[in-house]
Amino acid sequence: MEHILSRREASEAVHDCGWRFLLGTLRTSVSVRSLAQAVRVAADAVAACGSDADRHLLVDARPDRVVFTLQSSVHAAVTAKDVELARRISLAVDRTGLLTAPEIGTGAPRSVQLLEIAIDALDIAAVRPFWRAVLGYAGEAGAEGVEDPLVDPVGQGPAVWFQQMDRARPQRNRIHFDVCVPHDEAPRRIDAALAAGGRLVSATRAPAFWVLADVEGNEACVTTWQGRDG
Repeated sequence: MEHILSRREASEAVHDCGWRFLLGTLRTSVSVRSLAQAVRVAADAVAACGSDADRHLLVDARPDRVVFTLQSSVHAAVTAKDVELARRISLAVDRTGLLTAPEIGTGAPRSVQLLEIAIDALDIAAVRPFWRAVLGYAGEAGAEGVEDPLVDPVGQGPAVWFQQMDRARPQRNRIHFDVCVPHDEAPRRIDAALAAGGRLVSATRAPAFWVLADVEGNEACVTTWQGRDG
């Protein structure tokens, strides 16, 4: 039985080797100069993980970067094995002269992140099956409750989750984006959104999430793993 780590345990275990904890995953990025180099880096990571690669590692290889994601496919959570694999991958990347990093303050377009779509609903059990079917999504491993998120089974699209409404609010947008970023990236992202004309709607649940809105009141949340454990 793999030991599942808490949010804080997972974040602190890999912070020093350039990984970040996001929504039950560990993520990092490696800057490369070509797709051929990206494929070589990906192959090195797979070799470093050995037989555990198929159950824990996802790779997105592009001409300018490789994004690695670690999560136990059995538990849909970060385990001690994922931390071990993160360190193995970082060592393998380091031997090539490259670096695993969340890309904070390096001039990269943005840090690693995950996108969720939140749908407000009066009857989650009634609307969840529609979204599962129309998107071709599935529940996370071992999670099929009405409050559990729907996820893309091939890992390409954003997760979708449902927020319980207490009454109908026809004048308020009922779908909004949640942008999950590394905890040390959140202040910069919020400042950028405010400088771009946005406004802060609420910070009462920070650092779990900040509610922001554009000039017409359409909302988005910047979220982190922090502030969610009791």
